[in-house]
Amino acid sequence: MIRTVTGDIRPDQLGFTYAHEHLVASPPAWMAERDPDLVILDEEKAVAETLLARDVGVEAMYEASAWDYGRDPLALRRISERTGVRIIGCAGFNKGRWFDDLLADWSVDRLEEQIVADITTGMDGTDVRAGVIKFGTGYNHISPVEERVLRAAARAHRRTGAPLHGHTETGTMVPEQLALLREEGVDTRRVGFVHVTRNPDPWLHREIAKTGAYLCYDGFSKIKYLPESVRIDLLIHLIEAGYERQVVIGGDLARRTDLTTYTGGPGLGYIAGPWLRRFRTELAERGYEEARVKEIVQRLFIDNPATYFDMVPSY
Repeated sequence: MIRTVTGDIRPDQLGFTYAHEHLVASPPAWMAERDPDLVILDEEKAVAETLLARDVGVEAMYEASAWDYGRDPLALRRISERTGVRIIGCAGFNKGRWFDDLLADWSVDRLEEQIVADITTGMDGTDVRAGVIKFGTGYNHISPVEERVLRAAARAHRRTGAPLHGHTETGTMVPEQLALLREEGVDTRRVGFVHVTRNPDPWLHREIAKTGAYLCYDGFSKIKYLPESVRIDLLIHLIEAGYERQVVIGGDLARRTDLTTYTGGPGLGYIAGPWLRRFRTELAERGYEEARVKEIVQRLFIDNPATYFDMVPSY
């Protein structure tokens, strides 16, 4: 069962899926004032952006805006209803830079109860339920509040069966996150780590994959960080190492300058449009036969998300 903002569906109903996006989001006020490019609160633009994705074949997406990043559950439901694109909402919290002061006096138990309520009752006083549990850590460190959030997320996951989403800052601290999750008894096959392409280390990516965890390859089109060729080479390396069943794909397009409807940026039509055409071409140039290319695309965008976002029994 996959929990979307309009209700629960079977995994085989999910379809072609982006595994990490933002439609309506904003950081805390102090950061929004400092960097207004991060403020994407226009619901009409979010609808138009979602339609751009739908026009190139996208049927579902995980919207990863958490409690501390301006999530709007009712807006997500309206966007899904207006576009027909299935949207999975985000329980939990993002990272210490946004929440350390807000959650300074919250116990693990209190954090856990809020996350469980996000999944089972509804987010932010609504009846819109989330389907993924998010936690996160900073660049090369884990703050005390981040550790409490991680432990609470792990316990809420075990109670609800909702998959875990681990934010990493520039791809750091994945081994440390995994160690804490294991302490909490988490089956690491139920967690996915985002932003790992910001640390384009093939050895590290193989080591993460060996644990059974998912790697969310995101940031496509963000050339200021890496050329597209680096991300594609990383992806093909992991496929050739035998881990294609543990990769999901998303854009993490969370800035106005990322989005077509705000500034003419690449937008949500990019990955399933120009990027996927390029990826298919590069696979063919490396000797992959057409049937194998189709299999890889099916796995990355349909089969793997259906497995990753599927809620499991509590344990």
